[in-house]
Amino acid sequence: MRRLPRSKLAVALVGLLAGAAVIATPMTTPPAASADTFYDPPSPLPDGEPGDIIRSEPTTFYLDPAKTLEANADAYRVMYLSTDTHGDPMAVTGTLLRSNYPWMGVGPRPIIGFAVGTQGLADKCAPSKRMAAGLEYEGAFLEGLLERGYGVAITDYQGLGTPGNHTYVIRAAEANAVLDSVRAAQRLPDVKLPDSGPVLTAGYSQGGGASGAAAEIAHSYAPELDLLGSYSGAPPADKKVVGRHLDGSHAAGLLGYAIVGLDAAYPELGIDDLLNEEGKKQREQLESECVEETLVNHAFKESKNFTKDGRAVTEYMDEEPFDSTVEAQKLGNRSPEVPTLVLHSRADDIVPYEQGRQMARDWCDLGANVRFKTLETATHVGAIPEASSTAFMWMEERISGFPQFSNCGTF
Repeated sequence: MRRLPRSKLAVALVGLLAGAAVIATPMTTPPAASADTFYDPPSPLPDGEPGDIIRSEPTTFYLDPAKTLEANADAYRVMYLSTDTHGDPMAVTGTLLRSNYPWMGVGPRPIIGFAVGTQGLADKCAPSKRMAAGLEYEGAFLEGLLERGYGVAITDYQGLGTPGNHTYVIRAAEANAVLDSVRAAQRLPDVKLPDSGPVLTAGYSQGGGASGAAAEIAHSYAPELDLLGSYSGAPPADKKVVGRHLDGSHAAGLLGYAIVGLDAAYPELGIDDLLNEEGKKQREQLESECVEETLVNHAFKESKNFTKDGRAVTEYMDEEPFDSTVEAQKLGNRSPEVPTLVLHSRADDIVPYEQGRQMARDWCDLGANVRFKTLETATHVGAIPEASSTAFMWMEERISGFPQFSNCGTF
């Protein structure tokens, strides 16, 4: 089995560009979901605390579909306890990685709670499955973390792999799943990561929102974690703004994901009753796809064509019961108690720049220590390499103990 060379430049630049290209020009269809019973939670769920391990097994993290490049890490697939948006226990799966590169820093090996970007809605899109198949488009960033000697915990989020629909961009469910993946990494003896020690969360796009959401609640939900900071790249912080932007755009399918996610978390809203027959067909198709397929199959579609009364889905967001529920998903209403890095391209074509900057401003107004940087690289995907290299340096500064100087009031 051939390992990637240890060159950080190769991983951070060439690899990240290749990863971005997977999104920009979909070419590989993920394999169909297998009848893998690993993802079936026991019923009833076992008693325990969030982050407790339900089951685990060794796995392999491949960096290419041909499975010729294996990440230099010991990898374990896990199912662990977490908490859903209503405060009820749920089972979530994920992947834990212990780098085989030596940790050269001071103190225990850090753990990065990595929140992946948009994967899709089908169970075959679960990051743990895509990583084992060599299809995870953020694999190069993950290998960059491993090269720095970090341990990494990657959640599948609620409903990816496990039964039920994925609660896509639902704030509390994603934040809890990220923080509990770190707890799981600290509690699984096989992965040989410190049971306490420095922690960071990180993510871009959907992952940027999940990482930001984790930063907002970590002090109350997981106060025992030694969280040093959270990186949030291109976060979909205000779902109303993002939804209006996506409707009818080249990434319109992501609005469909958000609708399915909202229904999964809040079935009492009766979202399915608003859809006409074509809308229900579109939903069924979305639930069977990964992001590569969705971006192609649903480009430029308008939600008004899929509702019974011909109104755009985004029009419902200003009416109850949808208004308060969607508003509850907004980031920026709670102050992180750790330093945060927020990066966003001025020319982001999928997640609007202004709402991401507004989240950072809202955090500043609440007294948070925020570092915001406008990326000049065009488009959501195109900005990934610039964001990643900036995030790597920022994480090294936090782990090394350097103070962060906020730039609140300058952006």
